[in-house]
Amino acid sequence: MSLFLLKRVITLLATLVGTSLVVFGVLEILPGNAAQLMMGPDASPDAVQALTVQLGLDRPAFERYGHWVYGMLHGDLGLSYAYGTPVSELILERLAVTVPLALMAMALTSLLALAAGVYAAANHNRLGDIGVMGLTQIGIAIPNFWFAILLILLFSVQLQWFAAGGFPGWEEGLGEAVKALILPAISLALVQAAILARFTRSAVLEVLREDFVRTARAKGLSRRATLWRHVLRNAMVPVITVMGLQFSELLTGTIVVESVFYLPGLGRLIFQSIANRDLIVVRNCVMLLAAMVVIVNFVVDVLYAVIDPRIKVRDA
Repeated sequence: MSLFLLKRVITLLATLVGTSLVVFGVLEILPGNAAQLMMGPDASPDAVQALTVQLGLDRPAFERYGHWVYGMLHGDLGLSYAYGTPVSELILERLAVTVPLALMAMALTSLLALAAGVYAAANHNRLGDIGVMGLTQIGIAIPNFWFAILLILLFSVQLQWFAAGGFPGWEEGLGEAVKALILPAISLALVQAAILARFTRSAVLEVLREDFVRTARAKGLSRRATLWRHVLRNAMVPVITVMGLQFSELLTGTIVVESVFYLPGLGRLIFQSIANRDLIVVRNCVMLLAAMVVIVNFVVDVLYAVIDPRIKVRDA
C-alpha cells in the first residue's frame, strides 16, 4: 500500500508541476504584452511601462515563474489589477460558494444515479429499465443552463419557493445559504446524474453475470441484499472513475450556471476577470481549478485501492 501511495504522490506532484508550466507559458510567455492587454489599446506607453514593472513582467520568464510558484506555496497570489485586493482573498471568498455548490450537486448526482442505475439493472429489459434509460437520455440532451432557466420559471416565478438568483452569504444563516444553492445544484446535477445512471447500470449488469452472484443467490441471499451488498461494491470501481471526473467537471464547469443564478462563485470570478483583462486572477484561478482536478483524480486512485485491494497488488 505504501508503494502504491508513493507512486501516486509522485505522479500528483509531477502533474502539478507540469500544469503550472503550461498555465504560466500560455498566459505569460506567448507573444503579446500582458500589461498592454490588461490596460487596453488606448493606454499611454508610460502607464503600460509602469504596470509592466509593477507586475514584474520586465524580469526574465524563469524568474517570474519561480516567484509565482514561491508565492503560491506561501499563499501569496499577488494583487488583483481590477479589484485592487489580494487574489487569495478573492479566491477564498468565491470558493465558499463554488465548493458547496459542487458538493451539493455531486451528492444529488450520486444519490439519483446510483438508485436509478441499480433499479434499471435489476429490472433489465423491463418497463422500469426502459423508463429510466429514456429519462436519462432526455437528461443528457437538456443543457444545464436551459434547465436552470426552467427551474427559475417554475420555482421562482410561478411558485415563488426560491429566489431567482443571488447568494445571501453564509453569515445570513446556513438555511438561507443552502436554499439559494438548491436550484443551481439541481440544474448542475441533472446531466451528470443521467450520465452516471447509465454507466452504473452497465457496470451492475456486468457484475450480475459473475459466478459469485449466482453463488450468493444459491445460498439463499435475497436479490436486494445481493445487489446492494455484493454487486454494487464490485461495480463501484469503474463508477468511481466517472464520479471523480464528474466532480472535477462540476468544479470547473459552473461558470454558466453561476451566471444564470448570479452566484458569486469561482466560475463567475474567472468570467469577470477575463472581461476585465485581470490576467493575474485568471492565471491563479485556472491553476487552482487544474490542481483541484488533479487532486480529485488522486483521491479516486486511493479509493480504488480501498474498494478493490487487487489494484494495489497489481500496482506493486
